[in-house]
Amino acid sequence: MRISWGKAGLLLSAAFGCIATAEDVITSDAHFYGASPPVYPSPQGVGAGDWASAYKKAKAFVAQLSDDEKVNLTAGVSSNTGCSGTIQGIDRLGFPGICMSDAGNGLRGTDYVNAWSSGISVGASWNRDLAKDRGVYMGKEYRKKGVNMILGPVVGPLGRVALGGRNWEGFAADPYLSGILVAESVKGLQSENVATSLKHYIANEQEINRNPTNDSEGNAVQSVSSNLDDKTIHELYLWPFQDAVLAGTTNIMCSYNRLNNSYGCQNSQILNGLLKTELGFQGYVVTDWGAQHAGIAGANAGLDVAMPSSATWNSNLTTAIANGSMEASRLDDMVTRVMATWYYLDQNTAFPNPGIGMPKSVSEPHQAVIATSQEAKPVLLQSAIESHVLVKNTNAALPLKSPKLISVFGYDAYAPLTNDLSNSFNFDTSKTRSDLYKNRTLHVGGGSGLNSPAYIDAPIDAIQRRAYKDGCSVLWDFSSENPNVDSTSDACLVFINAYAEEGFDRKALSDSHSDAIVTNVAKNCSNTIVVVHNAGIRTVEAWVDHANVTGIIFAHLPGQDTGRALVELLYGDSNPSGRLPYTVAKKPSDYGSLLEPSLPEGKYKYFPQSDFSEGVYIDYRAFDKNGIEPQYAFGFGLSYTTFEYSGLKISKKKGKNAAYPAKTSKVVPGGNPRLFDELVTVTATVKNAGAVDGQEVAQLYLGIPNGPVRQLRGFDKVAIKAGKSEKISFALTRRDLSTWDTDAQEWLLQRGDYKAYVGRDSRDLPLEATLSF
Repeated sequence: MRISWGKAGLLLSAAFGCIATAEDVITSDAHFYGASPPVYPSPQGVGAGDWASAYKKAKAFVAQLSDDEKVNLTAGVSSNTGCSGTIQGIDRLGFPGICMSDAGNGLRGTDYVNAWSSGISVGASWNRDLAKDRGVYMGKEYRKKGVNMILGPVVGPLGRVALGGRNWEGFAADPYLSGILVAESVKGLQSENVATSLKHYIANEQEINRNPTNDSEGNAVQSVSSNLDDKTIHELYLWPFQDAVLAGTTNIMCSYNRLNNSYGCQNSQILNGLLKTELGFQGYVVTDWGAQHAGIAGANAGLDVAMPSSATWNSNLTTAIANGSMEASRLDDMVTRVMATWYYLDQNTAFPNPGIGMPKSVSEPHQAVIATSQEAKPVLLQSAIESHVLVKNTNAALPLKSPKLISVFGYDAYAPLTNDLSNSFNFDTSKTRSDLYKNRTLHVGGGSGLNSPAYIDAPIDAIQRRAYKDGCSVLWDFSSENPNVDSTSDACLVFINAYAEEGFDRKALSDSHSDAIVTNVAKNCSNTIVVVHNAGIRTVEAWVDHANVTGIIFAHLPGQDTGRALVELLYGDSNPSGRLPYTVAKKPSDYGSLLEPSLPEGKYKYFPQSDFSEGVYIDYRAFDKNGIEPQYAFGFGLSYTTFEYSGLKISKKKGKNAAYPAKTSKVVPGGNPRLFDELVTVTATVKNAGAVDGQEVAQLYLGIPNGPVRQLRGFDKVAIKAGKSEKISFALTRRDLSTWDTDAQEWLLQRGDYKAYVGRDSRDLPLEATLSF
């Protein structure tokens, strides 16, 4: 259905899907005018929160600029560096310009940097402290390389579509978990004076038709439109962006897609309305590369900077001011927001020259700017370790117990043949069997989010180092689909992967060649352990119940320390503590309409439509609503020990009024500050009932009246010694306890009984209590 999200968020128009006649086909975007209500004028930044000093300096700077100089700060220019985007400097005022570079998992296309674990791996860690530490050390690398702005982190896509090609760049298929982890990432990165560009704003949930294209007959096809209502956008897709703005993010990247049939970078409701008014965002909005589809209309809608350049702004901005189609104050605000960000992060003091460590071509003579460090190594390794989620471990197959012979199989076990600093490896599990051996181990996905490793410690490298130390023998076959298996092997390790990249949505959640390797090895090895490096959901129905498949690890995308981290877990030097940041279905069809992206069809073949008619029911919320049993639940993960829960208690904070506070005219980054009042505390006790130390991820879910069966509203990753207990605590804010009311246009607490559940994952919740308002 066509969904227009105005004040009431109503479904306004008829369902589509029937075969269209030529007369039915929509050929003009005029058909969609008004689907996304206009919000004007664009709010000016006022230096709210802790931005006051930065705005004072920025306004003084802007007052000295000519009109041409102002215009030059609103679009990218070419440069002699390898920066992804550049805002040119103004020498006479001592402004050196701004270097923007990909991406959220470490720098790409340059040397002397580390390849960090990807967003999906941070999500699998469920570790807010680690997310911040990772951000700090990544930020140090960006700073040393003269990168003013990291083009990340990613919270769009959230993971609505199971086959989404960029889901691996984000953290989780849940707004709460994504929001916590992105906030900590922003704090860590910006602590090193590096700006964060949160992307892709907003409802950017598929890759196919993300950009305008032409069909086979040469007809123009516009970008896909994400059609969703007001409640859904607030409770799902805006939520993590709000957390990032609250944490101080200085930049938002608007996305390629249309939202309710208005392009994201010229949609006044999401830029002027939601972002700059409701959330009080004080930084600036930049386009995704090439996502500017309008000139003055985009500026008036709230766009501040076009990248990598602009064919429609330039002198047109000053012309628009002269003829009255744009206010001079809008141009001043665009430029002030750019400079306020620069001052806010103290990039005017002791920051390296923009792009100093980003050569245009590493094959040409350039300065060696070494950004790696010894101090980063423990965080790199721990990030890789906590990327892994153990989901099956029958007969205590893991940790390995002094094996004398290990057999290693699968194309994913060894390092790629080349590292050309742009990471254009030939990964694709849809290729023919003869080509699959080229894949090698998958440490990161593809596209602008990939990174440049200082080295790759492949699984086979780390396994052989450990074998040498222990006096163990290793056999391997990386290329055969049906390899010979030594019947005396203590363990058979099978390495497969599930690749994804920008620009394409995945073809399937599994592939027959990888499944055949697993089943063929398992036929002949009674202790088969499967390691999957997965850039997104990977279903395992072909072999999960095989009696000889005793262990399964979803390793995700651990970065350059992939092998070292895995061996720590295989041998019990570290205890697995990762948890799934998404739901793994028993079969692809269990995802229903959320399996695949939307395609141009029928009357909308020139204006593709993606209708978010499921509302807030994605991933585990959809499985709960539809009564579908998952293979592995959201939040699931095994340990080498066991944990017991007890003593659930709920207490309301004294003096905290349950009524929603009066609206305030005060603009604060993150929205109304009363949303973040802590109203309720939930506590419980977790005991490590096993024989080894471990970390448990205790999870709190709420069943809010008139909402999903349950939704994540707290988690605590706690280290517990064997036989000991720890108290866990969750603080619930007003926003955590509220739902978005489309009539009142407010977050409102619900009258009635709330169910509070605490446990190990979204389905294993041994503790339950009731909270009433």
